[in-house]
Amino acid sequence: MMAKVTGLKVQKRNKERVNVYLDGEFAFGLSRIVAAWLHPGQELSAEKIAELQAQDDIEVALQRALNFLSYRPRSEKEVRQNLKKHNYDQAVIDEIIERLVRGRLVDDAYFAELWVENRSEFRPRGSRMLRVELRQKGVPDRMIEQALSNLDELNLAIKAAQKKSHRFKNLEQDEFRKKMYGFLARRGFHYEVIAEVVATIWEEISSESE
Repeated sequence: MMAKVTGLKVQKRNKERVNVYLDGEFAFGLSRIVAAWLHPGQELSAEKIAELQAQDDIEVALQRALNFLSYRPRSEKEVRQNLKKHNYDQAVIDEIIERLVRGRLVDDAYFAELWVENRSEFRPRGSRMLRVELRQKGVPDRMIEQALSNLDELNLAIKAAQKKSHRFKNLEQDEFRKKMYGFLARRGFHYEVIAEVVATIWEEISSESE
């Protein structure tokens, strides 16, 4: 059974969507890009209507994903989780991810590099913690190791310790060491690095007090 397109009207609240009228009655809404080839008088089969609605699902999901990506870079896992949260079918999610990866809008290797760079600049932490964070984001291990390959953990630990040292500078040495060890350990730095940094920062504080 065929249905005739009798009207196409841009939605008042969303100019990017079009209301489609079939046989004189509202039938469904479509993204403008999906509805672009439709025209009044055109006849649609049930199969064609189903195809249009499936294309619309993909287009709406793509726009949602692009909006999600507009705030900051995301890993593939984050985009998948966001789309799943909005109840898109797995086939639709796979299609969106394929498009985004092909367009380099989702790139886990690049995401990992940016993550490490951002953490190093604003919230320094060690490779152990960075690995945990990136694995939680779903980044493959080989990409994580590549992103961490040039990490200067010693300098990052010093940077983190210097930011924190003003809170501990009036403590006795043993208490200072305990507090700073705990702080740097929670930031994911390795024991050998922590030991060296704590000694260095304590010397700096001692020199200043003298």
